[in-house]
Amino acid sequence: MNFGFSYVGLIYLLMLFIPNILWSKNKPKDYEKYVVNENKILLMFERIGEVLVSCFVLIFSDFNINEITLWSLWLFVSFVFMILYEIYWVRYFKSQRLLKDFYSSLLGIPVAFLLLGIYGKNIFLIISAIILGIGHIGVHINHYNEIKQER
Repeated sequence: MNFGFSYVGLIYLLMLFIPNILWSKNKPKDYEKYVVNENKILLMFERIGEVLVSCFVLIFSDFNINEITLWSLWLFVSFVFMILYEIYWVRYFKSQRLLKDFYSSLLGIPVAFLLLGIYGKNIFLIISAIILGIGHIGVHINHYNEIKQER
């Protein structure tokens, strides 16, 4: 593992943060009703994972492209997941912005960071992505189940 700035990490974080900033101004109708029911332990995992992923993805240069090899497929697949994430957001912003639109996912973001960690052979990012995934996926599964019960 090599300390240093990762421009790939910065690109990933921009792809993550920009839609989320836009989302904060365009939350789904009744979203606040579900936030109060979030599992505090899963939420803690999600927040800790977010902070760790954000830090580690920037401070290790292992994620930068040095040469194209077969191992680079990990980076390519990871980037495909990030593109799917962006497509999900475009679809959400074009929708009526209801909760059902918000939870009609095209795969989750923790997978992209997990694969980026594998590409960079960086155990810190891999563990952070797993922590983030446990929290993020758990919180959103609970929200989704609440929505299904109301139908």
